Amino acid sequence: MRHGPVVRRRKLGAELRALRTRAGITSGEAARLAGWHQSKVSRIETGTSGAKPGDVDLLLDVYGVADTQLREVLLALAGSEDDGGSRQHWWHPYRGVLPPAYRDFISLESQAGTMRTLETTVVPGLLQTPEYAREVTRAAMDGLPEERIDALVQVRLTRQDVLRSATPLRLSAVLDEAVLRRRVGEPGVMARQLERLVDAARLPHVRLQVLPFAAGAHIGVTGPFVIFSFSSTSDLDVVVLDHLTSSLYLERKEDLEAYTEAFKALQGHALSPDDSLDLLAATAAGA
Repeated sequence: MRHGPVVRRRKLGAELRALRTRAGITSGEAARLAGWHQSKVSRIETGTSGAKPGDVDLLLDVYGVADTQLREVLLALAGSEDDGGSRQHWWHPYRGVLPPAYRDFISLESQAGTMRTLETTVVPGLLQTPEYAREVTRAAMDGLPEERIDALVQVRLTRQDVLRSATPLRLSAVLDEAVLRRRVGEPGVMARQLERLVDAARLPHVRLQVLPFAAGAHIGVTGPFVIFSFSSTSDLDVVVLDHLTSSLYLERKEDLEAYTEAFKALQGHALSPDDSLDLLAATAAGA
């Protein structure tokens, strides 16, 4: 049986349950109309088991869902991994070196419309140069064979395609000033990384702000976080907290609201995008 990322299954199940309720159909009726046993509908709605795109397509027909964009999003959730070999995402060949939590993260990133992130120690992965990515990966995973480091760096660089697609991911990032000041690798590595940030800050779909040391203590001292938002429905939004050996996914409305307000507060304390660009350019020039 095909299993997509756990967070995706729960999100998909919750959305399908809401659509069924809105259509005034019981789970038993849905199962009968789909030609299934009721337990299958229950497993899908609770996220206990994954749903193939064909299953989701059938349920959406049963619920009378005509919204093309919503159907596409839900079908994408169902196809967030491979579906029995007929469809694979670009990260599938790297499954052997990618922890499940990282695959979940990439799946979210590849389907989101907007990504908001606070970084307190390193440059966001979507904006890293190859050299910087290699140094960070080597430091974070000390003792890892060079070939595995090569694979992880390639994954990080391929992830950046979401910023170059026809409909690019909208990225808003608040970077603690420590990210700019912390030397990673040789001086040339950091200089080129800072230049990359300057180029990124000029992209229309990227908003970079620097949180200066002068801002003092702030809500972000508790650690970095990412908020993924999806174009069709906010019900799919999720907060990701990254830890050394695992990631925590927060989906409750209260958590989303709290982190959204925290990010707005951080943006208010940070330099404006124009002033941040000036600081980035000056730091790059002096690196």
